[in-house]
Amino acid sequence: MKLRFLGKNSKQGDCPTLYATDRGTYLVQGWQIFANDLLMQLDIPVGKTAVEVPTELFEFLTEDGLPTGEIRRLEDPIMVLTPNGTFVVQGLEVTDPEALAGMAIPDYETVVEVPKAAITALLEEPREADLQRRAQPAL
Repeated sequence: MKLRFLGKNSKQGDCPTLYATDRGTYLVQGWQIFANDLLMQLDIPVGKTAVEVPTELFEFLTEDGLPTGEIRRLEDPIMVLTPNGTFVVQGLEVTDPEALAGMAIPDYETVVEVPKAAITALLEEPREADLQRRAQPAL
């Protein structure tokens, strides 16, 4: 898998990072979720995992030619908007050695792979059900 760096959330150390791949996907590097109250709210399918990232991370989608990085809908693969201003993103955990070799991943982070089409669909205007969900953030 070939990666193209789109951006990271800070300039110091390892932190949430967004990559585009040559497989029509994005790799989202983020914090592993350990908070029990948050984990209890999530329904993560078998074979997938979730990471937590700042909402601003998706502003780097513009580096992939998209006109905006503003997530306007909350649905798969973005599961929750937390009160701390972060998203929980689910996807397949990345295990590709070639991809992982090019990334700096601390012990408290992991990487998930999500389809580009699923992320770009979330840039569209929200529907009524999405607006109701957004009004009720996670605990």
